[in-house]
Amino acid sequence: KACKHGFTSGHEQTQERERNMKFDKSQLLIYAVTDRSWTGSMSLYEQTEAALKGGATMVQLREKGLRDDNVEEYLEEAKKMRALTEKYNVPLLIDDNIKLAGLCGADGVHVGQNDMDAGLARKLLGPNKILGVTAKTVEQALKAQSQGADYLGSGAVFGTSTKKDARPMTMEQLQAICASVSIPVVAIGGICLDNIEKLKGSGAVGAAIVSGIFAAQDIEATTRELREKMERNLLEK
Repeated sequence: KACKHGFTSGHEQTQERERNMKFDKSQLLIYAVTDRSWTGSMSLYEQTEAALKGGATMVQLREKGLRDDNVEEYLEEAKKMRALTEKYNVPLLIDDNIKLAGLCGADGVHVGQNDMDAGLARKLLGPNKILGVTAKTVEQALKAQSQGADYLGSGAVFGTSTKKDARPMTMEQLQAICASVSIPVVAIGGICLDNIEKLKGSGAVGAAIVSGIFAAQDIEATTRELREKMERNLLEK
């Protein structure tokens, strides 16, 4: 595999190997991204456990009100999520907050284009944590890869109800991003049981899903079906 950073020292190559030993693209297959909008009869913890029972392969804790100055408010829950994901042997990432990720012992962080610079995030995280970066263009994808991203999140492939400013992405754009980088790409944006099969042939190795999991009546069964469909996508590409 070509080196992401051009010519690197032996030390950097060792660091890259260490980072990638803990992260495998198969963990992106069904990437559950939390959202409190649909908590009611179940807590966010219970919903997340249902997704894990159904076969979610990675979890991102996304808290819209989280800032560096109120991390303590979210720490107890983040630690419980960390223990839950460890029980299922699934990585936990924190959305755009390296401080909380460090305090709760998360496996890494995901940063958007309007969040912390990916290069700085990698520097602060160190070489052994997972770094995901949002990429909406080939240019952004190549830059994120060069800055040490382990994977890219690209979309919104089918629109989205969770991010008001997210622009739709065509399958052609997604394919171009996947083809431009050597790191894995996960599709995001409005993905649900009705459309996940449309990702077939795109090059995306997984689906990051918010409402398609957390707004479901039966989260465990829905996640299981999403996983079966995504596995078929990859087999039949």
